[in-house]
Amino acid sequence: MAKIPFQIKPVQLLNDLEELTQATPIHNATWYRARQIKSGLGYEFAAGTLAAAQYLTLDLLCSGPEAGAFVLELQEGEDGPTFQYLFAALPQASARLRVPLAAVRQNRWMYPREGALLKPRVSGQRVNLGRVNRMRVLVNMMGAGPVEWCMTPVLATVDEPLELDQPVLPNGPLIDELGQSIQRQWEGKSASAEEVTSRLQSQLEAAPQQTWPEGFSTWGGWTGKQFEASGFFRTEWDGSRWWLVDPDGYVFWSAGQDCVAPNVSANITHMESALSWIPGEDDPLREIIYERNSELDVKFIDHLQANFIRAFGTEDWYAKWVEITLAELKRDGFNTVANWSDWRAARHAGFPYVRPLNIHNASRVQRIYRELPDVFAREFEAEAAEFASQLTETRDDPAMIGYFMMNEPTWGFAQETPAVGMLLNTTKCASRQALSDFLRERYGDDDGLSAAWGQEVIGAEVAEGEWTTPLSQTALDDLADFSAILVGRYFGMLSKACKKVDPNHLNLGIRYHTVPPQWALDGMRSFDVFSINCYKEQVPADDLKAIHELLNMPTMIGEWHMGALDVGLPATGVGPRVIDQEARAQAYRFYLENAAAIPHCVGVHHFTHYDQSALGRFDGEAYNIGFYDICNRPYEVLVQAAREAHARMYAVALGEAEPYSAAPEFLPRFFY
Repeated sequence: MAKIPFQIKPVQLLNDLEELTQATPIHNATWYRARQIKSGLGYEFAAGTLAAAQYLTLDLLCSGPEAGAFVLELQEGEDGPTFQYLFAALPQASARLRVPLAAVRQNRWMYPREGALLKPRVSGQRVNLGRVNRMRVLVNMMGAGPVEWCMTPVLATVDEPLELDQPVLPNGPLIDELGQSIQRQWEGKSASAEEVTSRLQSQLEAAPQQTWPEGFSTWGGWTGKQFEASGFFRTEWDGSRWWLVDPDGYVFWSAGQDCVAPNVSANITHMESALSWIPGEDDPLREIIYERNSELDVKFIDHLQANFIRAFGTEDWYAKWVEITLAELKRDGFNTVANWSDWRAARHAGFPYVRPLNIHNASRVQRIYRELPDVFAREFEAEAAEFASQLTETRDDPAMIGYFMMNEPTWGFAQETPAVGMLLNTTKCASRQALSDFLRERYGDDDGLSAAWGQEVIGAEVAEGEWTTPLSQTALDDLADFSAILVGRYFGMLSKACKKVDPNHLNLGIRYHTVPPQWALDGMRSFDVFSINCYKEQVPADDLKAIHELLNMPTMIGEWHMGALDVGLPATGVGPRVIDQEARAQAYRFYLENAAAIPHCVGVHHFTHYDQSALGRFDGEAYNIGFYDICNRPYEVLVQAAREAHARMYAVALGEAEPYSAAPEFLPRFFY
């Protein structure tokens, strides 16, 4: 066995990877060029080599205008299970990867961003380090051109490697004083603070004249069709399609914009040198720098706020932002301030909104797999009540459409079900005892369970203790069935507690990251509206119909977008990539109008109002996914397309008009 720490050097170049010979800005690194995804470096070593290690680490730097998106894979043999650690790196800034090998247990999905190292997270399968004998570092996604990067050999260690406290910046700072990329030029890039101030003042002057499209009700519903008014938003199945109904009884189809908030923050922890300008201690703009987690010393800067403060001053900028932004939403035809937004500003203005609940506010019981709590613990009922208490503030507000209980639970991203994850990660909890009881009821005794699972199984070992025995297909099927029970109890108890506090508003579900598998759907019957985040070219009508038939509820899309690489951002977003902003406009109309034509869909919420920071948000995402850039400049072609789509959406939903059909060319996705 190798003595730790030790270097692991590649033994082969995979696919079309080229090794380059020029000097590198990082010591002991080598340049590589890849022209296709899954190109990269292959490593081989004796099984068990990594068993005593705690971390893998390497330094890298991506050249070119786009972020590099990679995956580090560990595999048991040529055909064995494969663990994946996904990560990305900002262009033109060095980064350090630090992989905790405990991650192979799959009990955590996301790890903190560190400097130019972006959005590290876990995927793939659980592996045993004692059997891992190969590793790969591959290009996972690619933008418009080849990926070039330099990288050091991989180092295996016991001690946690030091964070990289200052990146190498071969071309100097990355971000200008307005929050824009210095490294790139594009049409529409703001030239000065004076230009931005003039734009904001013009938007403020125009704000009183901005209105929703003709025919919209006071709440953004459609005056051409009306049901019974309840004073709050509700759902209605009219025999042929689902609707939301506004407080005055008019049909309402929710065209929403996520992240409507004066917050386009960039994580500058260990990245201060990437800024061309930082306000001094006595500068009124100093308030744009803040700490989100003082214990971890995580620092942020918000150039959007700086741009508004320059225009309107430290006392008035927020009120002016609210006035401008709600007016711009009406100009664009949006009738919903959607998730992650400044919903209190919408509430004050009587603008329809949704609000997210904070699942982290309640944590009385242990987590049994990722963030899933021990729902059979006696204390969980009190945790559910504490969670629901957040709704007290808005229970009587007619402008609130409803609430999302959570967003994209991370156990949903795992290849294993929650019950499998619990069995393999949590040695003692009430839910494991409940699993043992469930299996006893299904199979009678240990002999029956052993016969069904094809191995000797003792119920007491299911209830408590470290589980190391491989699971048969029958065992996995039983654990999927119990996962449905876990999920049903989890959401059922939360939903009941929420309705007790707030009987007036719609429970909009949990914004699952895709259409859930059957075992998860079976546990999701307690919502009023089923919500998914759907990053596809268009909403899958058959899937929404199936949800309607199984759960008897409508579906809302909580997130979607399309992005391009033509406006200075280093990646394009989770949705399909398109060539430019005109194509984004086509994609918007195509997605929204075709969704409105689906009788089981009651709305789609675009993610997000603003582009993300070119330096990367808290986790490193830096995507062109906004209607407005960091300087509050609208992508006018996109705005006009949205206005046209929103003006037509009720006619499309009523079957009086055909949805827009001119889809743009969709290019390979590029995100991390």
